[in-house]
Amino acid sequence: MCAHPDPPEPFPTPELFDECRMVHAHGELDLTSVAPLVHALEDARTGCGRVFLIVDLREVTFADGSILRPLCEAWDDCRARRGWVRVVHSSRGIDLVLLGGGVLGRFPAYASAQDAWRGTPTAARDAASAPTSTRTAGEEAP
Repeated sequence: MCAHPDPPEPFPTPELFDECRMVHAHGELDLTSVAPLVHALEDARTGCGRVFLIVDLREVTFADGSILRPLCEAWDDCRARRGWVRVVHSSRGIDLVLLGGGVLGRFPAYASAQDAWRGTPTAARDAASAPTSTRTAGEEAP
C-alpha cells in the first residue's frame, strides 16, 4: 500500500481548470462495488504527460479500505508524471478510512473541485473535530 509519509506536493497548480481531469463516485464503495472507481481512475490517467486528477467523493455514502489501493496507485502515477491527485469530500467516514490507511496527510479533504484545483484544503476540518486517532473514547493507549 502507500502508508509512508510524503513530502508536500512540489508541482504547481495547472494554469487552467480545464487541465484537470475529474472522477466522480457515488453510493457505496466497498470490495464488491469499487471496480467502477478503479476503472475511472485508470481511464483518467490514460495518455502521456502530466496528470492533475480531482476525485470527487461527495456523493459517496459509504467507503471502506477498498478505496485506498486505487487512490494510492493514482497518486503514485500522477506524482511520477509531475502531477497530483486531490480528493473532494466532507465525510468523517472517508477521513477515518484514510487515517486508518495512513494516508490522510496525502489526501486532505477539499470542499469543492475548485478548491482542489487551487490547492486549498478544507480549513483543518474544524481542527478540533478532525480525527486524529482510530482509538475509541475510553480506550487506553498501549
